[in-house]
Amino acid sequence: MTQPPEIRIASLVPSLTELLVALGLAPWLVARTGFCIHPAAAVASIPKIGGTKDVNLAKLRRLAPSHVLVNVDENRLETVTALREFVPNIVVTHPNAPQDNLALLDQMLALFGHLPGVADRAAALRRALENELAACAARPWPARRVLYLIWRAPWMTVARDTYIARMLAQVGWQTWPPVEGGEHGAARYPALNGDEPWLAGIDELLLSSEPYRFDASHLAEVQVLCPNARVRLVDGELLSWYGPRAAPGLAYLRRLATQG
Repeated sequence: MTQPPEIRIASLVPSLTELLVALGLAPWLVARTGFCIHPAAAVASIPKIGGTKDVNLAKLRRLAPSHVLVNVDENRLETVTALREFVPNIVVTHPNAPQDNLALLDQMLALFGHLPGVADRAAALRRALENELAACAARPWPARRVLYLIWRAPWMTVARDTYIARMLAQVGWQTWPPVEGGEHGAARYPALNGDEPWLAGIDELLLSSEPYRFDASHLAEVQVLCPNARVRLVDGELLSWYGPRAAPGLAYLRRLATQG
């Protein structure tokens, strides 16, 4: 009888690495990026093959993955093109809203749901996310204008069709500027001059902990940028990582939105 092919998974996306571990797939993970740091104990022994944008293709080839998980925003098209030369299964992901995590779970189940415990873990993640989405939808949220900063020098924020913006929208927080960035590319993360007239109308100015690590030393500087806004430091991983962080991220957002 023909043996099923061996499963050897490489993840080039931090959120997906964390999701694979949450689904019980750590024993099948053979490669990760240097940015795939969660959960620390589970990924410590998994070989690193560069970053999300600069993958060491030669090292990855030697690890002989059967599946490589990539993301439209985080990985380069030329990387994926090169992977197709030696990887049997390229798994492309592109969550753009918290609800998209449900389809992401279905995608993982279709690939790995036959492995022990995966289906049960996926079902638990689905229930948690559905509960949090329902909790967000169960109450009216006052509309708030939000500037979510991800970088400094230059100031950079998020377009309205990004995962982060659509997370914030679950509690009535609408990101500014009012632009959409398209399916991929730099326009999804627009830069600001700092003198835009609409900055004076921002209600909430959120400073992310990643990719730029804003901290308390930046509060006064950004308050000048939006003089009428409440400025807060926020957990960028909870608001931008998908997979198992989606449900806790929504709960975190609800807490932020109800703080006076």
